[in-house]
Amino acid sequence: MALTPLVTTSRSERLLTPGEVATMFRVDPKTVTRWASAGRLGSIRTPGGHRRFRESEVQALITALTTEPTSDAV
Repeated sequence: MALTPLVTTSRSERLLTPGEVATMFRVDPKTVTRWASAGRLGSIRTPGGHRRFRESEVQALITALTTEPTSDAV
């Protein structure tokens, strides 16, 4: 059974909780909150004041951090 997000953006993009993002990065949820405060990862605030993170942005950060840089220097 798939989980449905409680909050979605206008384009129906899935939003993740700090706990879900933390699991993906294998860090504590507080670390994810610090990244958002530092501007490393964008977040959206729910009407109740909780942070949510765009799945596409989280995936892009994972890709950027796990992709080895290419070097043209020989």
